Amino acid sequence: MAAQMTELTFLEHVAPRFNLPVPGYLTASASGADIREALKKWSGKAIVKPDVLSGKRGKAGAVKVITDHVEAQRELKRIQSMEVNGLMTRTAYMTEFIPSELEVYTAITYNSKYTGPSMTISLSGGMDIEEVGDDKKITFPIDVYKGLGAYQVGEQLEKLGCPKKLISLFSRSLVDLWDMFISTGMRMCEVNPWRITPNGRPFACDFKAVFDEANFKFKNLGFVLPEYPANQTLFEEELSAWNASSYRGQAHASELGGKGILPILFGGGASTIITETLMQCGGDPILLSDFGGNPPYDRMYGTAKICFDHHLGNAELLLILGGNANNTMIDVTLKAIADALQNYVYENGPLNIPVVIGRGGPRLVQGLLTMRDTLDSLGMPYVIFGPETPVTLVAEYAAKLKDKWEPEEIIK
Repeated sequence: MAAQMTELTFLEHVAPRFNLPVPGYLTASASGADIREALKKWSGKAIVKPDVLSGKRGKAGAVKVITDHVEAQRELKRIQSMEVNGLMTRTAYMTEFIPSELEVYTAITYNSKYTGPSMTISLSGGMDIEEVGDDKKITFPIDVYKGLGAYQVGEQLEKLGCPKKLISLFSRSLVDLWDMFISTGMRMCEVNPWRITPNGRPFACDFKAVFDEANFKFKNLGFVLPEYPANQTLFEEELSAWNASSYRGQAHASELGGKGILPILFGGGASTIITETLMQCGGDPILLSDFGGNPPYDRMYGTAKICFDHHLGNAELLLILGGNANNTMIDVTLKAIADALQNYVYENGPLNIPVVIGRGGPRLVQGLLTMRDTLDSLGMPYVIFGPETPVTLVAEYAAKLKDKWEPEEIIK
């Protein structure tokens, strides 16, 4: 899977380099005296968090507000030994609690709609960002040649209704966030939330990022990303073994703990963008997946079968999506997926969930005709998008369809 960076690594190595304002922090190795002194400096309040490659840490009960140095030491020990959404933590840390007048969500990612990077901002940041409507978010493109100016960010914040007294300083911080993104080879980065104090000072209070490992800027980071404890599920173990059994085609996936869309994704960086879009739009994806590499029929069939056997029975929608391929034979991959789907239904009974497909590449029409015939024979509803539709729009459509779908309407 793609290299990821958590908040603790961001605090230790990246935020200082790009002058990004962050809370004070201490790791689990800090002494009792250091913790006591920090709490005095931080007005007696801090937050203990796990360093783990998982989102929704707060909802998992792994984030604790503390006001006492003895309690802080106890929580640091407890949380660093937790599993969060099925993943083991590397360590724990505590950050200064920042009182805020406003919480803001921001994300930078590569957006196929704009054929380049874009920034998303919402003034409704926090734990429930997935439930925030489109009318409270704004996404705008960033010119990679001209960069991002504070005036450009300021205009977007004004459109969202941000208090004018907060715009100037916060705009400069978002420009620094862009400089960090473009200078380090990231595919995606997210701050949720920025907490802006009553006197207008912004602080990046939670952070995550995904890197493009092929980007030379990532290879020249100047530090090594930490290793996290291996804690694969049965599905991940089976798929990893299957992926390692042949060099023909790639089959990478990690469980995200979602209960909504089962995404069968292709295209490296496109997979990350699609997954991020699904998360932002409430798609609740089950997997972070990246398949492809022009797999022959048997490789793609085996990959799809493993995914279906483990997750299709609990999915609310099946999404088959990727960018416009250059070398992958689309008819071969879609034929393999169609046969694996048909085999699953024969073994487990009918499925009454919608299927959304978006693909482009060599022999596309033959592949889509195969999928259409299979889905018709199985009685499964479907929507198919061609290569002219950006993958982010297809992902957004799938997320909305999942929420509106009522299977009882087609039960006969």
